[in-house]
Amino acid sequence: MGLVQISGSAPVIRVFPDRTRWTPDDEWAFVGHPPLFRPGDAQTPVMVSVAFTWLRKRAEEIADSWRMFYRNVQVGGPAYDDPGGEFVPGRFLKNGCTITSRGCPKKCGWCKVPFAEGDLRLLPIRPGYIVQDNNLLACPEHHIRSVFDMLRDQKRAIYFNGGLDKHFFKPWHRELFDSILIGELWFACDVPGDLPHLKKAASLLRGIPIDKLRCYTMIGYDGETLAEAETRLERVLDLGFMPFCQLYQPPTAMTPSKIYAPEWKAVARKWSRPAAYMGSRRGASAAGEHSSEPRSPYRDLPGTTGKSQVDDPQVI
Repeated sequence: MGLVQISGSAPVIRVFPDRTRWTPDDEWAFVGHPPLFRPGDAQTPVMVSVAFTWLRKRAEEIADSWRMFYRNVQVGGPAYDDPGGEFVPGRFLKNGCTITSRGCPKKCGWCKVPFAEGDLRLLPIRPGYIVQDNNLLACPEHHIRSVFDMLRDQKRAIYFNGGLDKHFFKPWHRELFDSILIGELWFACDVPGDLPHLKKAASLLRGIPIDKLRCYTMIGYDGETLAEAETRLERVLDLGFMPFCQLYQPPTAMTPSKIYAPEWKAVARKWSRPAAYMGSRRGASAAGEHSSEPRSPYRDLPGTTGKSQVDDPQVI
């Protein structure tokens, strides 16, 4: 089941089973069941977009409620392995987001993107300042440079929330980042084997403040212990990235099928809140001032000058 592509100029109602920070907020976008006052008429298409497999049951119930008022109600999205078509700004992601490519050349065991969207393919470049490509740095150089031409035209800070693949990161990419105003650069460190590649990326990113360097850090995959997960999270921070911790769930599960003990959830909660883990680092630094070898935990972080860079962290 997938979402049929509709002309970008045709009015379409978009419905989402849950609200996220990326949910559109225009008058044709809704979360949940239909309201008392509804736009369009019975012929207006309704597209229910579902991001996660464990939201499918709820989304289908919501779709049935919309079918009481509209004849053409479709359900689809990433949860249904929809490969995605040409990106229409503001349709399924809020205005400001852009996607310039789909798919991924890698086949990571915890990710369904390459199986749902297929091999990497390029899309027309639409304006935006929040880049949501699955693997922008895997794209050909000419495409990446064209994307940055567009980003420079935005005249504002740019956020790479879709993620930047450390395996593809090269020195000429750093030159492009230096040509724009950086909001946040998001990398990932999902398994221990990612750490050497993240370290290499850190060396190319020196001079960029830590509050602009973020890192998705999945824990609990492939038998990882809690101690191993915490060690990796600490190492990500030591390398100069602010971790955003996520508990692994099988990507095709119809419900979150991996059950975590409270101590796992506590670690995930702490390491998804920069104020929490940076606060504990500050505490360790204060204690160190009374030791025989005082040492700031920020001293070796590339691109940091002290606590002021994380006084007002933005939490995703």
